Amino acid sequence: GLELSHCMGANSLGPAVSWRSGGPCKMKRVRTVFKPEQLERLEQEFLKQQYMVGTERVDLAATLHLTETQVKVWFQNRRIKWRKQSMEQKAAKLSQFGVIQPATADSTDIKDHEEDTVDVEL
Repeated sequence: GLELSHCMGANSLGPAVSWRSGGPCKMKRVRTVFKPEQLERLEQEFLKQQYMVGTERVDLAATLHLTETQVKVWFQNRRIKWRKQSMEQKAAKLSQFGVIQPATADSTDIKDHEEDTVDVEL
């Protein structure tokens, strides 16, 4: 399951407060902290293939003692980082030759791959 923490005010002894605007206090998911060995293996797998699905994802999650969702979301986030790095490298190469990229290229590229940012249980 997901680790959850109860939202609190600025001082941990204070009353519970809403961590989002409006409504009663909600439970907030604690960010997963990956071990260096897990990150190394995830990066190795990403170099082989940018999409991890089906039994491969289940097996990798079990091997790393992670949930399938944690592996899935890590791959989604890593693809976004990879695309951003690729766009930055292209921009750097173009700027060497004095070519100016249109300002909307970044936002269009990200919108084309928006499905990667959706976190839906399968």
